[in-house]
Amino acid sequence: MREAYRDRTHPLSKVNGMALQEGDFIRLRYTGRVGENIFDTTDEENAKEEGIYNPRAEYGPVTVRLGSHHIIVGLEDELIGKEVGAEGEIDVPPEKAFGAHEDEAVKSVPVTQFREKPQRGMRIEVEGREGVVVDVIGRRAVVDFNHPLAGKTLNYSYAILEKVEEPVEQIKGLIKLFSGRTDIGISIAGGTAELELPPAITYDRRWMVWRGTLVREIFENYSEINDVVMKETISRPEKPVPEVVEAEEAPEPAETEETEETKESEE
Repeated sequence: MREAYRDRTHPLSKVNGMALQEGDFIRLRYTGRVGENIFDTTDEENAKEEGIYNPRAEYGPVTVRLGSHHIIVGLEDELIGKEVGAEGEIDVPPEKAFGAHEDEAVKSVPVTQFREKPQRGMRIEVEGREGVVVDVIGRRAVVDFNHPLAGKTLNYSYAILEKVEEPVEQIKGLIKLFSGRTDIGISIAGGTAELELPPAITYDRRWMVWRGTLVREIFENYSEINDVVMKETISRPEKPVPEVVEAEEAPEPAETEETEETKESEE
């Protein structure tokens, strides 16, 4: 049976020697479980073994700011006061995870509100709320709008790898955390943070949804930054060099010999 809590002190923890506090940025490795099943992890191999691997996701340690609720409250509370290099395991009750499962969030919805016939287990969206179909009775579907992990006690194993000090690296970490992107360049100078955006980023729905949150957090966490400039540069595509094809010389018309009949006809 898994222990409710286990903490191990890594030798690197003595490098910093100071307890982490709210406002600190850290690089964190973690794996979250419900029972024996992994539901979230920063480790690519764990995701593949569990069958939850997403080929479009960026795996690896994440950068989070303690106190900003970038991770669930129970895990964040556990990390505050620890030192760099600490490793541990913690059970997080529902009230510090995704909340209790509320009966009021289970609704009966007419099947006419769905584009396709609802079936048990189907994830749907109704009036801007996401839920799961738990039953279909006649012409109505029973939809649970609770978070899938509501009411669950979660277990997290974690390792605090380092404290992130440089603002540019901190913002890079936030961009990856919110949008999953690692191809955005960042520079900070004269009170302006400039983000170099790759072409066609406006087609990235996740980026478009979260960029407002990113800007808000930049202003909240960096008093020296007064402007955020997002620059998307689209270069003119190189024109293909036309292939020079040497024209073949047309054959000269064959000379026709004048016959006696031709001469006579011409006369």
